[in-house]
Amino acid sequence: MNEQTGEAHYAFRRKGGDRLPWFTHLAGNLVKGGLLPLTKREWSGMENVPLDGPVIMVWNHYSDFDPLPVAHFAYNTGRHPRFLLKHSLVKIPVLGPMIRATEQIPVYRGSADAAESLREAIAILKRGGSVVLSPEGTVTKEPDRWPMRGKTGVARLVMETGAPVVPIVQWGSLEIHDRKRDPKFRLGMRKKVTVAALPAVDLSEWDGAEITRENLTAITDRIMEALSGGLAEMRGEAAPPLFDPRQNRKQQSEESEPNE
Repeated sequence: MNEQTGEAHYAFRRKGGDRLPWFTHLAGNLVKGGLLPLTKREWSGMENVPLDGPVIMVWNHYSDFDPLPVAHFAYNTGRHPRFLLKHSLVKIPVLGPMIRATEQIPVYRGSADAAESLREAIAILKRGGSVVLSPEGTVTKEPDRWPMRGKTGVARLVMETGAPVVPIVQWGSLEIHDRKRDPKFRLGMRKKVTVAALPAVDLSEWDGAEITRENLTAITDRIMEALSGGLAEMRGEAAPPLFDPRQNRKQQSEESEPNE
């Protein structure tokens, strides 16, 4: 065991972090137990996640399956990972009660309750807790699964709390499930899933800045560029510019219009 970082070769939960209710430990071990027969872990960078104090962990979301390895990694960091997730998941039998019991944060998009999830996340961070989210809010629409431009909720959390943002970059889940190619899960031999926590994103130029749309967008882009750069290194490829789904839809619409 590494005494400086509190790591045990990533096989077990780090010591010295958040104290968790017994049910959260149970849920964490259920996720781990389900993943061990499916994945071969290649993890690194856990020392970049602080064991105490507020922290926002963000990840690149490219697969329906990838939240599970992220949850496994976040649990093993020693923190109490509270995910911002789709409120529809709360309605699923068994999963819904587990989400509520482990203090996850449902996001009610397009409703009067939409801002409540951010208020809850801000309160957690101000108490010194951890929050985990995909800034994109959904599986990326970029054709080659690179990160796309994110929503500004993550930037608002930063500006309201000053919490550091630690990128969690990961790749490999498509070998287990890829709905674009096959809706079925690929079971059998364990697939390598690589997860790496990077150093916190440098957002110091916005310290004390006013909360404006321009600043929120700039902070969000900086965070997404950090994820994209980390993924480029992991994949051994050059990352394209951040994909903008709105701009892409506009371009496709213009191309589909008949010529006058």
